[in-house]
Amino acid sequence: MDEIPLSTQFLVLAGLIVCSAFFSMAETAMMACNRIRLRHRAAEGSRGARLAVALLAKTDQLLGVILLGNTLINSLAAMLTGTIALQVFGGEDWALEAGALFVTFCLLVFSEISPKVIGATHPDWLVPRISFVLTPLLRIAYPVVWFVNLFVGALLRSVNLQPKPGHEATGLSSEELRAVVLESGHLMPHQHRDILFNLFELKHVSVADIMSPRGEIEAIDISAPIEELLEQLSTSYHSRVVVYEDEPGNILGILKHRQLVPDAFAGKVDHATLRAQLSEPYYVPSATPIFSQMQFFRENRQRLGLVVDEYGEIEGLITLEDIVEEIIGKFTTSGPGSTNALAWDADGTVLVDGMVGLRELNRLLALDLPTDGARTLNGLVTEHLRDIPEVGVSVRISGVAMEIIQTQDRKVKMLKLHRPASQ
Repeated sequence: MDEIPLSTQFLVLAGLIVCSAFFSMAETAMMACNRIRLRHRAAEGSRGARLAVALLAKTDQLLGVILLGNTLINSLAAMLTGTIALQVFGGEDWALEAGALFVTFCLLVFSEISPKVIGATHPDWLVPRISFVLTPLLRIAYPVVWFVNLFVGALLRSVNLQPKPGHEATGLSSEELRAVVLESGHLMPHQHRDILFNLFELKHVSVADIMSPRGEIEAIDISAPIEELLEQLSTSYHSRVVVYEDEPGNILGILKHRQLVPDAFAGKVDHATLRAQLSEPYYVPSATPIFSQMQFFRENRQRLGLVVDEYGEIEGLITLEDIVEEIIGKFTTSGPGSTNALAWDADGTVLVDGMVGLRELNRLLALDLPTDGARTLNGLVTEHLRDIPEVGVSVRISGVAMEIIQTQDRKVKMLKLHRPASQ
């Protein structure tokens, strides 16, 4: 080594430090890359991404070649530094110590911390390019890597820490996927992100959470005079109405307005015609998850169902549109009493219909009202007061001050909500 010029030795040392930096950066980048994005790029035809996916499928071999190269280079760098120190400072006792300190500093700054920070900051850009270098290196060094991994595998088995089959696959729970969507929110439109969030919530939502309560069901009594029935039907917002006889609990069926049009033009609409046009009511248990209910609607070719409790009592009504709106948001063609325009006024208050669903109210006004009991605001207030509310009574539930403005038929018709101080 003494016959090699000192300048050449410094150049070799610098080259070793650069190579060490490459392996350090490669190790961090390969472990920090987004494997889902990498597989997507590989499916699109990126050769570098395909090589990276293949390398990451063999983590033990990948780490083996990286650490083998890094260890050998660092050892050579330390030996070369010692040789240079002896040539520069002679046989002084402190020469080797000074050389060791120098190479440690250089390796720490230029070969460890800096490249690893770069690798952790730009892994998705670096990994497909690094793979073109690591793939042939692994083929060349495979015998050595295989031999070393024999001892590594034995050591891991002895402490019961050997990797399990399929450990390379990246499995994400629904909560982890939701976090990914939240972190990537700036990359997608706000409406698309809301739809994805709603999909994640489907497993926690039952038909009882989104149904129209029994008090809001539009129904007609077929025993009423035909003129009265026709007037109700002509002013009905819905395309289907529930038909009962004498009392609301005695459901006869579901009437579709569209089927009445020919008879209406012919002037032949009477009680017999209405009865002939009724379809069998479709009943839905209140605890049914809405995703399952959507499947049932499709399989049974239904669009509307009556929600019943465990005793068969009618609790409300669920439609296919209700489920779709729960996923993608309210349609612009909303019916009377729509809550789409709910927003806090300048004075921090808002008037709310008592039959508004709590989940929808929480979403529109960013509240945290409890949804594990009552389904509507009227039900929540009644449950909280344990009495029939009266006009002028005020309550505070979950930090939200509420003032009863109007009551009707022993129900809260209208309330004024005050924005919580936390907002």
